[in-house]
Amino acid sequence: MNIPINQYQNSRALFERACKVIPSGIYGHLGPAEGCMIPVEAFPLYCDHAKGSYFWDVDGNRFIDYMCAYGPNILGYNDPEVDEAARKQFEKGNCTTNPSPVMIDFAELLVDTVKSAEWAFFAKNGNDVTSLAVMAARAHTHRKKIVFFRGYYHGVSPWTQKIDYPGILPEEVCHNIYVPWNDIEALKEVFASYKGEIAAVIGQPYMHGNFADNELPADGFWQQVRALCSAEETVLIVDDVRAGFRLDLQGSDHYFGFEADLICFCKALANGYNVSALCGKNFLKNTVSGLTYTGSYWMSAAPFAAGIACIEKMKRLNLPALLREKGKKLTDGLVQIASEEGFHLVASGAPALFYLRTADDDSLMLHQAYIAQMVRRGVFMTNHHNHFINAALSDADIEYTFKVAKEAWAAVKAAL
Repeated sequence: MNIPINQYQNSRALFERACKVIPSGIYGHLGPAEGCMIPVEAFPLYCDHAKGSYFWDVDGNRFIDYMCAYGPNILGYNDPEVDEAARKQFEKGNCTTNPSPVMIDFAELLVDTVKSAEWAFFAKNGNDVTSLAVMAARAHTHRKKIVFFRGYYHGVSPWTQKIDYPGILPEEVCHNIYVPWNDIEALKEVFASYKGEIAAVIGQPYMHGNFADNELPADGFWQQVRALCSAEETVLIVDDVRAGFRLDLQGSDHYFGFEADLICFCKALANGYNVSALCGKNFLKNTVSGLTYTGSYWMSAAPFAAGIACIEKMKRLNLPALLREKGKKLTDGLVQIASEEGFHLVASGAPALFYLRTADDDSLMLHQAYIAQMVRRGVFMTNHHNHFINAALSDADIEYTFKVAKEAWAAVKAAL
C-alpha cells in the first residue's frame, strides 16, 4: 500500500497571515513548535472541519485524530446527541443575566456520578478550577504551602509555573514544594519539615507528563497520601482535567481506590463545549462560597446541557471499558509493528490516554521522525505528549493506523 503524502500550502499561507496579527501565529500548546509538532513542516496548522474520529485540514487532508483536541473530544467530533442538547439550550438562552436551571441539573448529575463529589462549581478551563482548588485549600486551612509532584502540569496561572519562567515573580511560587512522584517517604519528610504549614497536596491521578514514560501510582501510594493529608488536616486535590472520565466515570480517584477532597474536571466533561468543574466535599463548600471567583461566561447554559448529554452517553457506552479496549488494541499493535520493523516503541500510561516513546535514542530525533511520517500520511499525533482515544474510533481506523505505521517506519529506515 502506498499512502499519499500530505501537502500543506493553505496552512502555511494562513500561518503567514496569522503571524502578522496574533502572537506566535498560533500560541500555547497548539502552536507548532511549542506543541512539539517537530519538524513543523510535517504538520497541518489549521482545521477546516471535523467529524467522529477525524478532522480535515484547510488543504483537504483527512486525519485520524489521536490528540482529540488535546482531550475534549471524548465521544467523537460533532456527536449528534451532545450537539442537539446544546442546540436546544441555545434556542432557549445561553449567556443570560440569571443562570438557567440546567446548571442545577448538571451539578446534580455530577454529584450523582462522581464518587467524591458533594457539590459542583463551574468555570471554563481546567486552569480555572485548579486555581480555585488551591485558593479554597489556602482559605480553608489558613496555610500557604502547596505540594506538587515533579513532572506535574496543573495549568498556566503563575502559581503553577517555575521561578525562572518569563513573567513569574518569586513570591508567586515561593510557597511551592516539589516531591518525586510515587515517593511517599519524601512526602512524609516534607510534612515533617513544614509541620502545620501545608495547605494542599495537588496531583494528577497518575503521572502523565511530557518527555517521559507515563507512570501509574505504586500500590498503596494514594492510600498513604490520603491518610497523611487527613492526619495533617491538609486538603487533597486531584487534577482530573486530563484523565477524568477516561479511566472511571466516578472519577480517577475512585479508579485508584481513594477519595479526593477536591477534584478538577474539564476536557471530557462536555465533548468540546467549554465548561470545567470543581467538585468537592461538603466541609469545603462554605469556603468556596466565600471566595471572590467568577467569570463572564462561567454560567452559560448550552455547555451545561452538552455536559449532561455527554455524561449520560458515556454511562450508556460504559465508556472507560470501551476506551481501554480500543487503546490496548492500538498500542499493542503499534509496539508490535515497530518491533517487526526493527525499532523499540514504548507505550506507557493508561491505554485511554497513552504515551509513546521510541527507545534507544536520547536525542529524541528518531521518535520525532516517526511521528512526522505518521502525520504526513494522515494519522495525527504529536511527539512528546500523551495521546487520546475517543468512542468514535473504529476498528477500521485502527487497522489503517497500523498500515500507516508500517510505511512510517519504512520511511524512517530509508532516511537513516
